[in-house]
Formats: sequence, structure tokens, C-alpha cells
Amino acid sequence: MGTITLNSTTAAAFDETVLSVSNMHCGGCVRGIERALGETPGIAEARANLTTKRVRVRFDPAAIDVPGVIKSLARAGFQAARFDGGLAAADEDLKFLLRCLGVAGFAAANIMLLMVAVWAGLVQDMTAETRQIFHWIAAAIALPAVAYAGRPFFRSAWSAVKVWRVNMDVPISLAVLLATGMSLWQTAVGADEVYFDAAVSLLFFLLIGRYLDAQVRGKAREAAGNLLAFAATEATRVEPETGAHSRVRSSDVAVGDRVLVASGEKVPVDGVVLAGATQIDTSLITGESLPRRAGAGDTVYAGCVNLGPAVELRAIAMADDSLLADIARLMENAQQTRNRFVRLADRAAKVYAPLVHGLGAITFVGWLLAGAGVEQALITAIAVLIITCPCALGLAVPAVQVVASGRLFRRGILVKNGAALERFAEV
Repeated sequence: MGTITLNSTTAAAFDETVLSVSNMHCGGCVRGIERALGETPGIAEARANLTTKRVRVRFDPAAIDVPGVIKSLARAGFQAARFDGGLAAADEDLKFLLRCLGVAGFAAANIMLLMVAVWAGLVQDMTAETRQIFHWIAAAIALPAVAYAGRPFFRSAWSAVKVWRVNMDVPISLAVLLATGMSLWQTAVGADEVYFDAAVSLLFFLLIGRYLDAQVRGKAREAAGNLLAFAATEATRVEPETGAHSRVRSSDVAVGDRVLVASGEKVPVDGVVLAGATQIDTSLITGESLPRRAGAGDTVYAGCVNLGPAVELRAIAMADDSLLADIARLMENAQQTRNRFVRLADRAAKVYAPLVHGLGAITFVGWLLAGAGVEQALITAIAVLIITCPCALGLAVPAVQVVASGRLFRRGILVKNGAALERFAEV
């Protein structure tokens, strides 16, 4: 985790913000984000979460502001924006992946039909001219399909390469582009073999994995969001001078405002009962199924339900500072905390990209020195780039932590940090 300490500022003076980073795709991105922010003056701590695609930043407001933090990430090749708590962007990402998956699947199926005929024709009576026509048809299908369906990988790889950084998508993109480019060259010179089917099928299966991974991570992210869904979105504010009622957004209720909570309505903000007595369903906060009596001077919390007559409250915290919001933030912090296994995965993924590129280059040169042709050497090097992706370690381990935290929450267990999951087996 990229963390620095500012000697000139006390911890109490730090502000905190959460940013959404749309092009965070692998452990290399996490390290790049934390390193870039850790080297930025005024930032005390930066903790990136691959599963939620968010980064929590503590910074000195006298030295840097939120737009400055976003610019620092932009210089490192990352697209960041303030996190607004919505799921619209995540849904759009899923739709985009699904479109790419559909294009890759359609292209792979059609190219495979052509290639089956070509491969079968090698032992029958297909002429070279017919085979060449099939190759060009396959190229006409593959090139636009690769250009469209490969965008999730190409964009991520380019964002890394243009700032002299590598991530897991760089070797994948390199392998797909090399296989496609080599096949196009083979087609142009009239060679017997092309590999459009392999390139597009590789994209298809990789997109299946990325889409399923995005779905799992999206469900994990919903745990804290589902908790906040219990909060009321509107409140009835009582004007102190006239006693008039007005409907406002819960986020617009300030500390000290008087709020009327009708029967059957959710409490919009934490507050103290000013007048009236009622029964409050506090199961969301306490887990207790029996309602609790609340009268003048008693504290009630946002998300609880008024089961009795209307009561009037005095707000003691804004909606974003309510106990319910604190619990949601606690869940998110637990998902961002790195346990021993996540740190091990990070260290393993750290050496992945340079090692794989080195192995690919050594493989290519080694086959050439052994007397193989350029085509055979390139095919073998591409295979090395493809098969060495450590997704199971670098991506699955953090995802498991987040999914486990979400499932435990749905069973009524709130995980405060990642280390608790390691000790859970000992309970």
C-alpha cells in the first residue's frame, strides 16, 4: 500500500475522499495507483481496491485538493472521478463487456466454421485458391471483431504502456495483436495456415472470464449499497417559526433541523425525539426483532422504521454522518483492508509482467537459435504470453475476500477488517 507520512501536518487535519477509477483492471493497476499517489506531495495515504474499482485517499487540504488528486492519477494514466455511490457506471461497464462478448462469440463461431473446412481441406481436394478465399473471409470477420471486442484489454494496456507501466492486459493484448497481425500477413502471402480463429476465440474466452468476474465483483459491491438502500431518501422538515412542513431530500437535512417522522416511515437521519412517543423497529441497527419504545429525549437512528404514531425529531447528524452510513463505510474499509493472502498475491503479481515478457522474448530468440522459422518461434512466444496470466492468484484472492465479507454481512456478521477472515477459521 502506497503510504507516506507528512511531518508538517497532524492527522486531524487530513481530509478523505473516495474516487472511482474506471480503468483499474489488475494488481499492476493497484500498485501503479498507490505509487503515483504515494509520490504526490500532500497525500498521506492511498488505498486502492481492485474489486470495487475505488481508491480511498487521505490528503492535506492545505497542500492539495480533490481535483489535484484526480490530475495526479491522470498523469499516471488512470481515469478517476469522485465516487457518487451509484451503480450506473458499473451497469454500463457490464453492458459494454456483454456487447464485446457477443461480437467475439459471433465472430469466433463463424470463423471456426470456415477454419474447420480449411483444415479438413488439407487432407481432401480443396484447392489453394479456395483456401485463400476462406482465409480472406476469415480476415474480414476477424479484424473488425478484434478491433471492437478487444477494447477492454487494449484500452487498459495502452493506458499502462503510455506511462511506461505494464499490467496483466499488456501481454494479452500483445498476444492477440501478434496472432492477428501474423495471420493477416500469412493471408497476404498465400500461406497454408492462419490463426484468426485462435485470436478471436482467445478474446471470446477471456471476455467470458472478465464478464463473470465483473458480475461477481458487482454483487460484492452491492453489500454496502444494499445497506444504504434502507435509508430514507426524503424527509419532512418542520419550519421552526411557522411549523409548516416541507418535503426535502434527506441529504439536505442539517444538524439542528426539526423533522417529522410519520407512522410507517423510515427515520431519515439520526435524531433525538422532541415530542411524542412511539415504537421503533431497530432491527436494521441492533438486530433485535422486537420494537423499542422511543419517547422524548431518546435517540433514534437513520434507517429505523416508525411503527407507531408520528414523532418529531431534532437532527443530530447529517445523512452522510449517520450510524447507518458509518456501518456502510466500515464494510467498505473491511473490503479494502489487505490480509496476508492478498499481500502475498500482490507480491506474486508484481513480478508477473516483466517476467512474462522476458520469457516470451527468450522463447522467441531460443527457437530461432534452435533453427526454427520465424513463424514457429512467434507462435511459441505468443503461447507463452497467453498461458502465463496469474489471474487466479492476482484477481481471485481479493475477490474472495470481498465476496466473503458480503456473504457474512447478509448472515448478520459484520467484518471490520480483512485479517478477521484469516482468524475466522479458528473460531
